[in-house]
Amino acid sequence: MTTASRAAQRGITFLGLLFVAAVLGVLAVVGAQVVPTAIEYQSVLKAVRKASEGTTVAEVRNLFDRTAAVDNITSIKAQDLEITKEGDKVVVAFEYTREIHLVGPAYLLMKYAGRSK
Repeated sequence: MTTASRAAQRGITFLGLLFVAAVLGVLAVVGAQVVPTAIEYQSVLKAVRKASEGTTVAEVRNLFDRTAAVDNITSIKAQDLEITKEGDKVVVAFEYTREIHLVGPAYLLMKYAGRSK
């Protein structure tokens, strides 16, 4: 009777449960650090699209600075933007990296790049 009841039992062991909880905990901590950078990237994209409405380089940088101040963008400055003209359209491109310290000498490097359309 004991062999039949043990064969019918299913589930996860306590050590397995601890391992799954540890993995989920690490993923949650890393995710909590990555999500703000992704949100800031979306804000940078929005600011770049708004800045591309300018007609001169100074106006584009000024528009970006104003939007960056409102959206609290700290990863990139207006001087870091690459401003070009394609036909009659102003195109603003950007590229930056963010480092997230994980543990000890380990870092997660996030590379962000984009451009206005």
